[in-house]
Amino acid sequence: MELTWIARREGRLSSFLRGELHMSVGLMNRLKWKEAFLVNGIPRHTNYPVQAGDRIVVLLEEALPEYPAQQGALSVLYEDAWLLAVDKPSGMLIHPSRATNQGTLANYVAGYYASTGQCAAFHPLTRLDRDTFGVVLIAKNSHIHALLQEAHPEKTYEALVCGTPPQPQGEVTAPIARCEPPSLLRRIDPAGKPCRTLYRVLESHGQISRLELHPITGRTHQLRLHCAFLGCPILGDPQYGTAESRAFSQSLGLTTQLLCAREIRLTHPITGETLTLCSALRPALPYVKEM
Repeated sequence: MELTWIARREGRLSSFLRGELHMSVGLMNRLKWKEAFLVNGIPRHTNYPVQAGDRIVVLLEEALPEYPAQQGALSVLYEDAWLLAVDKPSGMLIHPSRATNQGTLANYVAGYYASTGQCAAFHPLTRLDRDTFGVVLIAKNSHIHALLQEAHPEKTYEALVCGTPPQPQGEVTAPIARCEPPSLLRRIDPAGKPCRTLYRVLESHGQISRLELHPITGRTHQLRLHCAFLGCPILGDPQYGTAESRAFSQSLGLTTQLLCAREIRLTHPITGETLTLCSALRPALPYVKEM
């Protein structure tokens, strides 16, 4: 994969890589021995003096995907040379698994790249559960992915839950631990890893409330567990709901959990632009009176 840039000023190549591409020293050191930096088509060392107008190319090694590219409808919310944001539907895995290597978001993004003539990688910043839907932000190369992880984008989720929290807004800090193997589930455990979720009640209607959720930490199943800890399990959640919430979800005909990754807000790691990426989806019950 190639990253191409035109130098706007003179200076050492290393200064350009750090200042313009925000490349880490570690990555720079790994790449310089592989002749991965080209200036006007010629391999150069990082101490090479770059002139304004020089064409700089960085050759990044990306592992080839071990899954097939698939063509299909992909709801693109944002795209540039570095990033891709899409709406993932409920019921779709992010990555292929041992059980299946088709029908995942990775397959459809690979198909999208192929159809648009792009040589790009699949590095999702957000790893949503199969049944969680909404915005997934994807870095097109490993360098951008590393920068995004350091940037800590602000994520906002929305959920329909069974019941109403005791306060209209607040914070949940219940620690989370993994259940005993081979289970992949998590549990609230005082000895678990620290977790923090901010919540706000947007509206309530009978037994159903709509919550806005801001995960400050990013533990597996954090929002689902923290909603259940509040006494308001997410509707349609088969693992962390109560017997009452599961029965209520079943009475509504739900076959999936109503949790949406509504928004990601971040500073673009290259341009410095503030991006607000919003899902076109919302958790909803089409046969319940509008809340």
